[in-house]
Amino acid sequence: MADQQALDEVVRFTSDLIRIDTTNRGGGDCQERPAAEYAAEQLAGAGLEPLMLERTAGRTNVVARIEGTDPTADALLVHGHLDVVPAEAADWSVHPFSGEVRDGVVWGRGAVDMKNMDAMILSVVRSWARQGVRPRRDLVVAFTADEEASAEDGSGFLADEHPELFEGCTEGISESGAFTFHDGSGRQIYPIAAGERGTGWLKLTARGRAGHGSKVNKENAVTRLAAAVTRIGEHEWPLRLTPTVSAALAELAALYGIEPDLTDVDGLLEKLGPAAKLVEATVRNSANPTMLEAGYKLNVIPGEAVAHVDGRYLPGGEDEFRTTLDLLTGPDVDWEYSHREVALQAPVDSPTYARMRAAVEEFAPEGYVVPYCMSGGTDAKQFSRLGITGYGFAPLKLPEGFDYQALFHGVDERVPVEALHFGVRVLDRFLRTA
Repeated sequence: MADQQALDEVVRFTSDLIRIDTTNRGGGDCQERPAAEYAAEQLAGAGLEPLMLERTAGRTNVVARIEGTDPTADALLVHGHLDVVPAEAADWSVHPFSGEVRDGVVWGRGAVDMKNMDAMILSVVRSWARQGVRPRRDLVVAFTADEEASAEDGSGFLADEHPELFEGCTEGISESGAFTFHDGSGRQIYPIAAGERGTGWLKLTARGRAGHGSKVNKENAVTRLAAAVTRIGEHEWPLRLTPTVSAALAELAALYGIEPDLTDVDGLLEKLGPAAKLVEATVRNSANPTMLEAGYKLNVIPGEAVAHVDGRYLPGGEDEFRTTLDLLTGPDVDWEYSHREVALQAPVDSPTYARMRAAVEEFAPEGYVVPYCMSGGTDAKQFSRLGITGYGFAPLKLPEGFDYQALFHGVDERVPVEALHFGVRVLDRFLRTA
């Protein structure tokens, strides 16, 4: 079991990493190297030989391998990203890069997304070095750059340019799973991610006839774009159930003693109450307009207008997604992917999933473990190019009223110290047996 030093270190590592500002503003505006150097130093202190790799100067990734006791076993990838999304200090109760520990809580950007998991990985690995522990499988530990943007400088670069570092890896774990979800009636649910919707970030371009703003213009690019954006924003996507989501609905229905009627999923979701939040975003594709760009002077009709749409599609749903976007944009608006990544699905009947479930149940016997599909995406998408099946498993035991999912990219991001301690214990238990 993880020792007391590991419990102390996970708090210190989380705080230290938060204080290293690795804000990713997109377009290459980020420097992960100081955080990568910090992680590499901790790994070296555990007797490992971490490699630091960059596609672009300052956009640093760290990879190390821990040799297992069973040379015939497939390797397991354990990965976390070092970058974070921007934070406006004026909006926060505590400075977002202070890493302050107050009243048993660690505050700052990255506290849940995902410097907490980075710190857990480091503390477990160092605890093993002190205790002389080796895992059954080889473990490849990776800390990546650029997850909060395109991943081109991070997991994409590693998967494409350094696949040899992940030789033998068949499965991986990373963020967004095994956290406490309180349903409001006393139940504690621990969702483990076994799938992700695909990423389809879109650029829409409408072209028309430029002209004077006082003249009639039936070829107004702004009007054409606005109509297409409205159609996309108001579209009701049809229900599409994947195996992971079907399994989640079946297990949640059983938990609440409800007939799992998958012919009336919307009705079933209503009966699940707050727990419906775990699946409601993943029963359909989605496309949400997020940005508009048009014009340069009030009295000039521009010849071009641009919009951006955050599209997500379920495993097996990209063809329908593309066909629908062709219809919704219409003949006067073109669209293209500005960023595209695959949807993922992982088996919920695998030995690895069973071991994750067992590790959570050992330290949270009052909890209920269920599978779920992430509405967004992670670095698991890029690592899937290497044939690695990804799960979301970054365990945290959270108090009631602590809205974990709202803190992702939110104001006053924070994580309880006790949640970090729980995460270290569960991660240690799982990785020893994985």
